[in-house]
Amino acid sequence: MAAPALQQPSFLLANLKADWTIKPLHQRCHELSKIIDDYPAKELHAIFPWLVESVFGSLDGILSGWNLRFLQARSAEYNIAMNFLDPSGAMMKLVYKLQAEEYKYEFPVSYLPGPIKSSIHAGVLPDCPLFHNKIQFPMSGLLLLNPFEYYMFGVASSLIAPKNYPPGQHGSCSDSAYFVLVDTYLKYFLPTEGNVPPSPFSDTRGTVASPAPRSPSVPYVGYGGHSTSLLKRHITHQPSVNADPAAQEIWRSETLLQVFVEMWLHHYSLEMYQKLQSPQVKLALLQYRLSMSSMLCHPPAPPGSGTLHTYQEPFTPSEEHVLVVRLLVKHLHAFSNSLKQESISSSPSAHSHSSPLEELKRVVVQRFVQQKLYVFLQHCFGHWPLDASFRAVLETWLSYIQPWRYTGEKNNMQADVQNRTVPDKWASFVQENLLMYTKLFQGFLNRAMRTDLVNAKNALMVFRVAKVFVQPNLSEMIQKAEQLFLEPEHAILQRQNRVFLTPSHGGSFLSSRQPVGTDSVFKVKSHVYSLEGQDCQYNLMFGPDLRNNVLKLIQIIAQARQTAKRISDHSTEMAANNSFLSWFGVGSSDHNNIFSRGEMDDMGEGVKKTHEFLDKALDYLCQIFRLNAGQLSQLMVNVASVDDEGASKQLPDCIPSENGLVLTDLGRLQIINGHRRFEIDYHGDPELQPIRSYENAFLVRLMFHISSFINARFGDHMEALCSRQDLLGCIGRHYLSSSSKEAVQRQKSPVTRQIRDRPPRARLSLRFLASYRTLLILLLLYMLFALLSFGALSSTGLVLIVSFLYELMLNFFHKKLKTP
Repeated sequence: MAAPALQQPSFLLANLKADWTIKPLHQRCHELSKIIDDYPAKELHAIFPWLVESVFGSLDGILSGWNLRFLQARSAEYNIAMNFLDPSGAMMKLVYKLQAEEYKYEFPVSYLPGPIKSSIHAGVLPDCPLFHNKIQFPMSGLLLLNPFEYYMFGVASSLIAPKNYPPGQHGSCSDSAYFVLVDTYLKYFLPTEGNVPPSPFSDTRGTVASPAPRSPSVPYVGYGGHSTSLLKRHITHQPSVNADPAAQEIWRSETLLQVFVEMWLHHYSLEMYQKLQSPQVKLALLQYRLSMSSMLCHPPAPPGSGTLHTYQEPFTPSEEHVLVVRLLVKHLHAFSNSLKQESISSSPSAHSHSSPLEELKRVVVQRFVQQKLYVFLQHCFGHWPLDASFRAVLETWLSYIQPWRYTGEKNNMQADVQNRTVPDKWASFVQENLLMYTKLFQGFLNRAMRTDLVNAKNALMVFRVAKVFVQPNLSEMIQKAEQLFLEPEHAILQRQNRVFLTPSHGGSFLSSRQPVGTDSVFKVKSHVYSLEGQDCQYNLMFGPDLRNNVLKLIQIIAQARQTAKRISDHSTEMAANNSFLSWFGVGSSDHNNIFSRGEMDDMGEGVKKTHEFLDKALDYLCQIFRLNAGQLSQLMVNVASVDDEGASKQLPDCIPSENGLVLTDLGRLQIINGHRRFEIDYHGDPELQPIRSYENAFLVRLMFHISSFINARFGDHMEALCSRQDLLGCIGRHYLSSSSKEAVQRQKSPVTRQIRDRPPRARLSLRFLASYRTLLILLLLYMLFALLSFGALSSTGLVLIVSFLYELMLNFFHKKLKTP
């Protein structure tokens, strides 16, 4: 952060910098607290930017500061840092002390989110009042902020600044000092009970003087000079000296909220940003409302007001970033729901008599968060990797669309979600946030159909979404909101005309009173058009297209259940096949088994959870979209037939080519979801396979050299023996050639024709003698013969005879079984 221009060098700052890297944290905080209490604001003014950077890190991420994002509660420095940064701590005392003196600090525009930065550089004034009257002219690339704004920008920037992760520092995000600090600030400046505590330096000088209005000569082409916020009398201007004390205190709450929202959620392309701020879009919405009240014709769609998801900024938030956004969403719901009941039920004319904090609670979600959070979540839904880390984005979305969970009523929090009916009073919230429910549900549906649902974590996400939308009365509210959006304008005009001209309503066409139903239509249409553009193509959540996608998802869920069942059966079979020899560390000798024993055990545990999540998700989806038993049974029959076909075919969907089989798009989807897979076989020289864990490396190499010497010396004789058609030839082919087995295996795999047509060669392989299992069996046999008083030479002969007879009998019975 840029430091203010100083006329005199600050000896206090120089001393603090010299001691900063030497003294421990507790001593630094103690000395800083004493300095803040004892020194005047004139001296503290010079150290403030350096102190903010030293605590929260530099904006470019080079300086890490106190590493609050990695400072866990178990650390000894945790309580020291939290006490210093507490809303009543020494750091905030410094902020308030400087605030009373009206100091200004410079914040580089280059470290603002991309859309805001590009907009300012292009000469377009951002619509957010936070940036009004803070830009220097001629353009210097700096914002002039008061101490409180500067500090909050430092807090917010710490989350999105690039960081070099310290080695060995891991922990839960919800336990980090930064996460707890943000939660503390939200609870303090946006309280759910009572008012915001007054600042300790609100003396006769006031907090911050009103900023000078922007000069008319400034070459800005931004839309309008007035804020679109309903709180413009409190938000657009900072409180003056003689302002109401309540308005002075609410300004801090608005500043914190706007800084957090702009820095954390305002990340998308400049084109999308300009579209959200476009005067054409706002003018179209205004004309639409006027046309509804004046019975004018519907205005044509403004040019260039297409859907907002056409452009996206190359920005990928971290999982920690999303979790902090979820914390903000949850607290804002609790803050909004703490509005007094009499304020909710009062008429609009009585709103002007309510306190500024009550007004903020009334509009905080819709006016400050909705628009930017929608685009932020839409960006995450389209760009987040298809893995379990998407859970953070999912829970943020589910937290926003369930404001009734944060009403503070204990009975609601303890009740089971799907058995708790959503109260009718939340119908207006669903209508004003229709796209949050429908458009993002469609986005999640597209993700779920491309995700491996055999994974228990991915199955849990499908279950969570289905559990939320199955809540009684929620689907009816969504359908009602969609009906309001699809209601044609001429029907609204006719109903308005009848209402306004009835004697019971005074017969006045200019009456300001509007029917509740018409007002709901305005809310839904304005919400959709402001986020998706006037020419958007809305896809019904309960329409035929989305219903077909839900049926496809149900089929994928059923296939994932079948796959999970096969994995469970296979893991059980593997466990049952583990013999007594596995106790000695010699497991199965199957070279083509792609899963280790530990992995199979983990799969067995995860499969149980997968079955539970998918079964419940299947039941919930049928309830949400009202699928009858006949439709579900038909889907299951289709899945079972496809599964049987896949079990017999074994390979994913492929098409033959000159170089073997080539995967189709369906085959790739089958592999991703675990429905089918290629049998992974080794088709190279068996003698050159990688050394297995159940083999002795020295013996493998030794046996390879011995086998190579014998094959090179007697190769022609072995070929002649294998070519005979008598008993000796049969025995020779069994011991000296494995071509028949390899040929069968190769026909099942997509290998090239050249490999399949490679002629087999007779050879001797002694690699089996390097296996720990073989060595253990030989040791047990030698011990048995020693107990029977056989010598070493005679024991060796008996072992060879027994092995020969055993293999001969296996070969004989194998041929008998193959004979029809």
